[in-house]
Amino acid sequence: MKSIKMLNVVNFFFLCCFALPFSSCGQGAAKANTNEKSTNKTIAKKQSNSAVKTETATFAAGCFWCVEEQFKQLQGVVSVTSGYTGGTTENPTYEEVSAGNTNHAEACNIVFNPAVISYKELLEAFFVAHDPTQLNRQGNDVGTHYRSAVFYHNKEQKQLTEFYIDQLNKKKAYDKPVVTQVAPFKKFYNAEEYHQNYYENNPNQAYCRLVVKPKVDKFRKTFSEKLKQ
Repeated sequence: MKSIKMLNVVNFFFLCCFALPFSSCGQGAAKANTNEKSTNKTIAKKQSNSAVKTETATFAAGCFWCVEEQFKQLQGVVSVTSGYTGGTTENPTYEEVSAGNTNHAEACNIVFNPAVISYKELLEAFFVAHDPTQLNRQGNDVGTHYRSAVFYHNKEQKQLTEFYIDQLNKKKAYDKPVVTQVAPFKKFYNAEEYHQNYYENNPNQAYCRLVVKPKVDKFRKTFSEKLKQ
């Protein structure tokens, strides 16, 4: 994002969320404003309930080390798994994906509690977490496996994603068009174990210090009111 502040994008999504009639998330937000303490207690109970119904969002936004650590910060996110999706090769390895021969993207499966955080809010975070105008790259990470993509799990996710992209382009929120791919979720291959929780396990690694940490710090500042305690 070269021509806008991230806060402007957040404000844009806030307005879009309340303009859409897709779900009852807006009603949940209204209740939170009128009875914050009661809502916080309810959220705590729901988060501790292992039987809570969860949903999954699948996002690709460059290196999955960054994406995983960013989304792990948010309340309502139950788990984040790094992996590969959107391609044709079965059981791909990191080396195969990195070589660009599989058409897979580095992506994250984000399991979330929709009673705590909505898919709309995750989309908001997705479009702030990276630059969706860069085609097949994020900064110095170049290749189709670093593409910006949303792999939707149902019709509502597809509609919401396409709506936001359309609005971002119409409002010229960025200085270039959004090039995020919107494709149906098919199969997700977990990345090798050493890729899971990579930043948490390797905070002093050069890429983590120079690339991941600044992105995570910026993300946490932007979504300070939605972070896990």
